[in-house]
Amino acid sequence: MFIKLIRRGLAALGLLTVAALPVPALARASGPALWQVSDKDTTVYLFGTIHLLPQESRWRTPKFDQAVGKSQTLVVETLIDTANPQKLQALMSAMGFASGLPPIANRVDPSKRPLLEAAIAKTGIPRQTFDRMETWAAAFTLLSVQFQTIGIEGDQGVESVLRKSFADAGKSVGELESNQEQLSFFDRLPESAQRLLLEGAIENPAETRTTFSGMLKSWLSGDTNAIAATFNKDLQASPELKLALLTRRNFNWSQWIERRMQQPGTVLVAVGAGHLAGQQSVQSYLQSRGYKVKRVQ
Repeated sequence: MFIKLIRRGLAALGLLTVAALPVPALARASGPALWQVSDKDTTVYLFGTIHLLPQESRWRTPKFDQAVGKSQTLVVETLIDTANPQKLQALMSAMGFASGLPPIANRVDPSKRPLLEAAIAKTGIPRQTFDRMETWAAAFTLLSVQFQTIGIEGDQGVESVLRKSFADAGKSVGELESNQEQLSFFDRLPESAQRLLLEGAIENPAETRTTFSGMLKSWLSGDTNAIAATFNKDLQASPELKLALLTRRNFNWSQWIERRMQQPGTVLVAVGAGHLAGQQSVQSYLQSRGYKVKRVQ
């Protein structure tokens, strides 16, 4: 369960997207879910995203494009400077490497070591480098190979598309968390959780393809109940992970939206679909504070 969550989570919970090539492109059904929070002079649209998508995925709808047209600002989870990747690489190096770590092979079950070695070989990175990586950082590096294998691309993801369209229109783009904050969620995970993350990063790509396709169908049809059920089931195995990656972040973002509601204007907040589904979603926190949240798609 935990391993499936990790693969879904990087795409739908919205943690830093790894570089990612084909799962068949799926046509839009009714469209991904879209909500609206508004008062007399402020509107905040909430749109659940998937950060990595197959080529030619059709997910935009007239209602969504109308919301984009009305919005002066786009706010995403974090902003990755693709024009200056050295910045993120330096951050990963500073946070993701340490001395005195056990060999990487000792951090997975012996039965999974052949899978680990095969995944490492595909990266082209010297084998000894992985022994110096913290477990979560090694998992990130290896997961990028898995996404490449099944044809999922970062530049096709919702945030990438939206950032370009807002920038082209001369509109501002902001973030809810810095790159360092997002990486710190993984850096602070207990080692046992990091090792499960590593095992998830070397699983059979065919299983990843099946898991991702199911999530993609739920997202395209706006089926938030299916998304919530999936994440609730997966997170039962790790309350610490749920608190760190989902619950705490949802609460923080709801507070940001509350503060933003004190300023006039229209904003589109685009975050991973898993954050906008279930009883502890961003919308649930806002409703508990007396805000009316209307689903518009």
